[in-house]
Amino acid sequence: MTERQVSVTESAVGTMMPQRRWDIDWLRVLAVVLLLVPYHTFRIFDIFEDWYVKNPQLSTALNWFNYLGDAIGMQLLFLLAGAATWFALRRRSGGQYAWERIKRLLIPLIFGLLVIVPPQSYFGLRSHTDYAGSFLEWYPSFFDFYPEDPAGYFMGGFTVAHLWFILFLLVISLVALPLFLYFKRESGQKVLGWLATICSRPVVMLLLVIPIIVAEGLLDFYPNPLYFLTFFIYGYVLMADVRFEEAIDRSKGTALILGLVAFVLFILWRDLGLGSRFNIPEWFWGITYRRCIVSWFLIIALLGYGKHYLNSPPKRRSSLVFLGYFGEGSYPFYILHQTVIVGIAFFVVQWAVGVTSKYLIIAAVAYLGTIILYDLLVRRTNVTRFLFGMRPLRRKSPEAPAARPGKSAA
Repeated sequence: MTERQVSVTESAVGTMMPQRRWDIDWLRVLAVVLLLVPYHTFRIFDIFEDWYVKNPQLSTALNWFNYLGDAIGMQLLFLLAGAATWFALRRRSGGQYAWERIKRLLIPLIFGLLVIVPPQSYFGLRSHTDYAGSFLEWYPSFFDFYPEDPAGYFMGGFTVAHLWFILFLLVISLVALPLFLYFKRESGQKVLGWLATICSRPVVMLLLVIPIIVAEGLLDFYPNPLYFLTFFIYGYVLMADVRFEEAIDRSKGTALILGLVAFVLFILWRDLGLGSRFNIPEWFWGITYRRCIVSWFLIIALLGYGKHYLNSPPKRRSSLVFLGYFGEGSYPFYILHQTVIVGIAFFVVQWAVGVTSKYLIIAAVAYLGTIILYDLLVRRTNVTRFLFGMRPLRRKSPEAPAARPGKSAA
């Protein structure tokens, strides 16, 4: 590489995005608030695997939504967490970042395992067996492990439930930190500049799916930490040079079309037996195809169109208030939502109404209940904010400007 190329590379790498990325805030809020409740509510009715509470009558009506949630939901959250890490390390040392991760992830994880998650296991036991004891009588049994019976955590045993995301994010953040600190050095910036140059070429951004496929194939279990680590690292790297952003913008249309076509083909395979007709093995369709190819292409499309349409301050006050409220609250919303769903579902599935009515009732009440719990019991005191990984309340002066949308712990 010539001196001029090095200079250009260093200049491009140094062209960071100091302005607020409103699209990242929006994508995080939309993924947590609009996707997770409908997705986890459908787990009560889907035909794929057991869960804490199952309706007597199952349904395939929303299979496509379940497939889509599996393909992009958590992957997008890990990628956005990596992007947030890039912004965090611009104004924090490695030690400061690690300590903040511990406070904002480990504390909510411990609190969640002791308080938030146990009701899910208890309702699972009540739902799947004839156990009729009280929650307090049962509570010590929550810490029983059933390694020989993976379904045991749905029926009264220990489980991290949906808080696996926080556990993984804590470990992944600390594991990836040395790499990110290297990227901040001059030699690391040259590496990022080289990667940005490569990704500026046609199709290369789509080919970044290959490391995702490799990571997914190395560990044969779910959730796969290497797989989600790859998305986390991608999130950081994509923020580090404007040429990644430009490459995503050029690729977003192609990625959207290919991602949707691939997703439709997956539905045809899963529901209509297309794979068996062509002798395509299960591992390819179920893992490599959906969780890698469909995931990455649709996430590129979300990033590209999100940057195009969402990366500006909301013009309507209602949108600004919504983004501010749920931007700060998306993390505790995530922690609370599944326990609320399971608790409501335990009673609703016993009603003599149809599947559609049950689904809508559970989802609607879960939204309302989660927001009420967050608003009344979490966000108003610094003690509860600390337990849920939120920043402490700040005293506002009379002339203080309106609060800007908050950032989640991710």
